[in-house]
Amino acid sequence: MTKSGTSGFSRRALLRAFSATAVAAAPTFSNAAGFLRGGGDIRRLEMYSGRTGERINTIYWIDGEYIGEAVREITAFMRDWRNGKTIDIDTRTMDIMAASHRLLDTSAPYMLLSGYRSPETNAMLRATSSGVASNSLHIRGQAADLRIEGRSVNQIAGAASSCRAGGVGRYSGSNFVHMDCGAVRSWGS
Repeated sequence: MTKSGTSGFSRRALLRAFSATAVAAAPTFSNAAGFLRGGGDIRRLEMYSGRTGERINTIYWIDGEYIGEAVREITAFMRDWRNGKTIDIDTRTMDIMAASHRLLDTSAPYMLLSGYRSPETNAMLRATSSGVASNSLHIRGQAADLRIEGRSVNQIAGAASSCRAGGVGRYSGSNFVHMDCGAVRSWGS
């Protein structure tokens, strides 16, 4: 998802250069709530898709401001891979994902299994498997199904739950965790 330009340094290139040193020097917070409230911090998402082979590693928030280009890049990455449709991904979901990842203290990226789901894809999944909500938050761009190499479903779900900022579903049989920015709740084993 990375694009190269033909003109000198862009704002994005400067932010990347800045972030390389700032991320290494950033403090580790004891819980996600502190991370989400912290002033002067940087929020990053690194993911890959086993479905499309794409990777993304981007800083989407610095010093209290979302970076529009990076948020759009994440939205494009988290599209419905079955039909290419997109919807704006809720930045609250991005924040929960970023905070959870930071709590897991790993350099491994997320593997994105499902981000946005178009209504057509959601209906197809409901017809072929159980446990797919008819009004899923995936349809609104407010949910992600994720896994991380080297971390268990319980570890990932524990980190997400500690954010106390949305829904967390454990799907141990399928080895993934659902995170969303809806009501605080949890399910699964």
